[in-house]
Amino acid sequence: MANDASTVFDLVILGGGSGGYAAALRGAQLGLDVALIEKGKVGGTCLHNGCIPTKALLHAGEIADQAREAGQFGVKATFEGIDIEAVHKYKDEVISGLYKGLQGLIASRKVHYIEGEGKLSSPTSVDVNGQRIQGRHVLLATGSVPKSLPGLEIDGNRIISSDHALKLDRVPKSAIVLGGGVIGVEFASAWKSFGTEITIVEGLKHLVPVEDENSSKLLERAFRKRGIKFNLGTFFEKAEYTQDGVRVTLADGKTFEAELLLVAIGRGPVSQGLGYEEAGVAMDRGYVLVDEYMQTNVPTISAVGDLVPTLQLAHVGFAEGILVAERLAGLKTVPIDYDGVPKVTYCHPEVASVGITEAKAKEIYGADKVVALKYNLAGNGKSKILKTAGEIKLVQVKDGAVVGVHMVGDRMGEQVGEAQLIYNWEALPAEVAQLIHAHPTQNEAMGEAHLALAGKPLHSHD
Repeated sequence: MANDASTVFDLVILGGGSGGYAAALRGAQLGLDVALIEKGKVGGTCLHNGCIPTKALLHAGEIADQAREAGQFGVKATFEGIDIEAVHKYKDEVISGLYKGLQGLIASRKVHYIEGEGKLSSPTSVDVNGQRIQGRHVLLATGSVPKSLPGLEIDGNRIISSDHALKLDRVPKSAIVLGGGVIGVEFASAWKSFGTEITIVEGLKHLVPVEDENSSKLLERAFRKRGIKFNLGTFFEKAEYTQDGVRVTLADGKTFEAELLLVAIGRGPVSQGLGYEEAGVAMDRGYVLVDEYMQTNVPTISAVGDLVPTLQLAHVGFAEGILVAERLAGLKTVPIDYDGVPKVTYCHPEVASVGITEAKAKEIYGADKVVALKYNLAGNGKSKILKTAGEIKLVQVKDGAVVGVHMVGDRMGEQVGEAQLIYNWEALPAEVAQLIHAHPTQNEAMGEAHLALAGKPLHSHD
């Protein structure tokens, strides 16, 4: 292996996704000499195969629904169908613009960018393209790929992953979505808007099972109304080809048939064959283990993003990458409170939350110490105008701070910014209630909910 003796970098980053490139940009900003190694395109899963393209598909689906439903607003419009090539063109233009911008940022910060498949060769080096890149510190940020189940082969034909779904050259007539988490319900929502008949299979008791149970039930009610079918509480047994589609059999013997099966049971870490274990890095089920400062058991190696067992969210990757860069630059860093990270599922209607669920709060503080309040969006003028339904649910420690905000309704993802401030600044209901929220906005519902929780409801019943 030839040695690149030109420099020893302060930081060598393996993986250019959300966590890796955030560390590179912040590290360079702080004066570190940074090398960033990526085998595909900088931006990783989020930009190219995840957050951005799926939200583009969901927005196209939203436009389709608006065209169908225009008459109820007094607008004469006709829905003629989905031009999937044009949808992909729109999606790809969004990705391309962001990708070019990111490439420009990398260059402007003078990050040494290397395109190639890297492998950790020692606690302080990565081999790539026949060269050995040396660093005082190495950051592992190799991300994740779609997971499957034993005996279930994702073939890209009739049994597909989210990667395949993003490039599908047609709108399927029918689809079974295996997995009712974020990825599953987002694709189910987009495809239903495109005209696909959908059945979601989720082994746990509810859709979006990590959310507050009330949010799950509201989403299930909304999906029923939209004609999205789902089967809950029974696990997958097997999948097999039929003459013109796929048949899925569950553990209780129930079967479902459709044109396609989308396997959306989550994402697993990319860590095999990359030299991690050989360098002595502690791992568990493929994940790299880190402390609260993203440090592995090897002093010169850190890890971030989907590679570590924290929330698999792009903005978590950003935060973890920034934390590592700032720690290495000698700044004082604060561990991430993962309960304080906002989460949004961009289906129709949206599900958004920050903080802990009511069940978790009762487990921590005791059932008699927890207060929960639900504010129905039917009382919110802007939500009425938009014809969306849902709720904002607040979870409070009795006579104390709000520890959970859980929202269901169109555009609720846009309200999670204030929600995270309320949680992370440990706000009391009365403190939020005294803030003036603009009328008529959906954001006003956040203020109204806190007014009610503070004991002085305005547009809601006592």
